[in-house]
Amino acid sequence: MSAPSAGLEAVRTALAGSRAWIVGGAVRDRALGRTGDRADIDVVVDGDPAAAARGVARAAGAAACFALSEEFGAWRIVSRDHTWQVDVEPMRGDSLADDLALRDFTVNAIAEPLDGGQPIDPLGGLADVRARRLRMAAPAAFADDPLRVLRLVRVALELDLEADADTLREARAAAAGLRAVASERVFTELRRILAATGAVGGLRMMDELGATAIVLPELEALRGVQQSRFHHLDVHGHTLEVLDRTVQLTGLEGLSGAELGPAVGSHASAVATLLAEPLADEMTRGEALRWGALLHDAAKPLTREVRPGDGRITFIGHDASGADLARAVLERLHASERLRAHVAGLVRHHLRLGFLVHERQPLSRRTVFDYLHACSPVEVDVTLLSIADRLATRGERSRDSIDAHLRLAGQVLADALRWHQEGPPGPLLRGDELARALGIPTGPRIGALLAELAAAQYSGEVSTREQALAYARELG
Repeated sequence: MSAPSAGLEAVRTALAGSRAWIVGGAVRDRALGRTGDRADIDVVVDGDPAAAARGVARAAGAAACFALSEEFGAWRIVSRDHTWQVDVEPMRGDSLADDLALRDFTVNAIAEPLDGGQPIDPLGGLADVRARRLRMAAPAAFADDPLRVLRLVRVALELDLEADADTLREARAAAAGLRAVASERVFTELRRILAATGAVGGLRMMDELGATAIVLPELEALRGVQQSRFHHLDVHGHTLEVLDRTVQLTGLEGLSGAELGPAVGSHASAVATLLAEPLADEMTRGEALRWGALLHDAAKPLTREVRPGDGRITFIGHDASGADLARAVLERLHASERLRAHVAGLVRHHLRLGFLVHERQPLSRRTVFDYLHACSPVEVDVTLLSIADRLATRGERSRDSIDAHLRLAGQVLADALRWHQEGPPGPLLRGDELARALGIPTGPRIGALLAELAAAQYSGEVSTREQALAYARELG
């Protein structure tokens, strides 16, 4: 039985004979012809939602059943295999029509009787589905919940719908209300906007609605910040192009593109597998990489200087300062510590591979080790970010620089993928063994020697315990 069928069967079994309706996304997605492996079903009951939810949980043998909102009385049931969930809500207002009128958009205000029958569509949502139109359910929709300004962007992207003029106008008028919305709710919408194929278009739509300056002021601050002659765009435009390149890179079709051949080449399958790994906050590594692209130059306005001698524009230290700023942005949005650390690592190290282009090629194994060790655990991810960053930097003499960077990235990517999959080689000597053999106490000196031994082992200079010990004695 499919996930949608299993979830619906449990609801219909438990609530047979009740006044209940399926509403929202499940109805809308069927009208749009959308299917998926996971089913999220919203049910409105004319009665006690807690009792209804517990009945569904018993009928399904569910993994969990819990209250979602004390204010609205909603409950959630999650299946044991996590392929479906059901949200049960009380009917708001005196009738189902009143309830539907309180929803965000007409395409989400269509109901179906639980026991079968024609759709209930008082607001014309089905006609809007056919017209691919996104329309507010009521003029007060955005004032009632300003988060719907961001949800407008997200739903338009995810469902490929176009908002009508009245809806856009009301959303724009309500955007200032986003200041009072809980950060967790803002982050949920931003996360899904950035995960969409049209993420850059979504950010531009946020600009048009006046939402960016409120929920991502760090992005707004990049507008008009001019760069050196090696860039063709200001920092804001460059950031959007890096994000666009990252979206292409994190799509399967982007990995096989002719331009990326020198960098990704035969590693496309391994890169795609890595990008699909779950990371944190319901995001994959590929989706987290987009946050790295969004924030990689966030500290440039804080570090911009013009050299007095030649007038060259510099942003010295924007990588380190940017890592702190990225962490602060995600902390404000109440993202997890794992995501904060991951994105901060991307920002901190996004320049590192570019610096290595100027080293003697091919890179020595010690230099590769230093790069991987410094960037771990984002060694693959930040290599990909550097590719997107380089491709979006097309100022003076850019073609030769891009080609050199892609060649180097291709060489390093193989090592980075191996490092990610296997980790660094296991140490030939433990710290206590080294301390006893050299007759010195454990401490910073032993730590430094172990680091030197790790680099020598990776580069092939030592491969046995005896060689490692002899090497350490030479170092003193």
